[in-house]
Amino acid sequence: MINITECPRDAMQGIKQQIPSELKVEYINQLLKVGFKTIDFGSFVSPKAIPQMQDTAKVLDLLDLSAGNTDLLAIIANLRGAQEACAFEEISYLGFPFSISETFQQRNTNSSIEESLARVEEIQRLCLKKKKKLLVYISMAFGNPYGDAWHADIAIDWCKRLNALGIKHLALADTTGSSTPETISQLFGALLPELKNVELGAHLHSTKDKSQEKLKAAYESGCRNFDVAIHGFGGCPMAADDLTGNIATEDLESYAITNKINLNLNKTELDKAYELGWKIFNVYH
Repeated sequence: MINITECPRDAMQGIKQQIPSELKVEYINQLLKVGFKTIDFGSFVSPKAIPQMQDTAKVLDLLDLSAGNTDLLAIIANLRGAQEACAFEEISYLGFPFSISETFQQRNTNSSIEESLARVEEIQRLCLKKKKKLLVYISMAFGNPYGDAWHADIAIDWCKRLNALGIKHLALADTTGSSTPETISQLFGALLPELKNVELGAHLHSTKDKSQEKLKAAYESGCRNFDVAIHGFGGCPMAADDLTGNIATEDLESYAITNKINLNLNKTELDKAYELGWKIFNVYH
C-alpha cells in the first residue's frame, strides 16, 4: 500500500497567468473523487510572492468534501499564514518548507535557517493548540545548485533535530531534481529505522527519464508516502530548473502496476482527472 499526496497547488503555483478560481475548484473536486490520502490544494503565503495562490480561501469554500476521506494540506511560510490556515476546520495539515540550503531558505521564505527553525517551533505550538498536523518539508534534502554545504548527514541531522521538537510528519524534498537513487536510498535507509514515530514521505522532482529509478529507490528503502502531481506539472517557482517538475502521478501508477502494489484509487475518476488536468494545463502554462 502506498499513501499518495496529490499536489495541484505545486502544479499551479508557478503559472503566471491566473487560473480562474472556478476552474481550480472543478479540478480539485475531481481529485477529491479519486481517493488520494491527501491533497495539497493551496497556500496561505504572500500574494506578491505567489500570486496564483491568492484565492486559496475562496477555493476552499467552494470544495465538495463529501466525496471521501481525503485530507487537505495547505502550505504556509510563517506564523501569520499558519494562523490563517488554522481558521479553517477543513484543513488537516499545514506544510512548512524548511530548507537546509541557507541560500534557498532566504529565497523561499525570506528567512535564515535558524529563523525558520524558530518559526517551526511557533507553528508547531499553534498546530497542537488548533489540532492540526504540521508537515515539515526538508527542502534541498538531496543537494542544491547554490554551492551551500550539503551532505546526506546534514539532511539526516536536521530531520532528527525537527523530530526532537515533536514534529511527526516529515518529507524529504528534492526541490531541484538533485537526487539520485543512491542518495534517496541513503537518506531513507538511515532515517526510517531510526525515526519510527515519524511519517516520512518523499517529495521528489525529476526529469521524466529518471522518475522510475527514483520511485524504485524510495520504495525499496521503505518509503510508503509519496507526493506527486498529475502529468508531472509544477515545481518550485523559487528554484532554478524549469524542466524539473514533480514526479507524475501516472509514473507512480505505472510503478505500482508493474510491482503489483495497491494504490486503492478509483481508476475511473483518476482517468477523468488526467483528462481535466491536460485541458487546464495546456491552456494555462
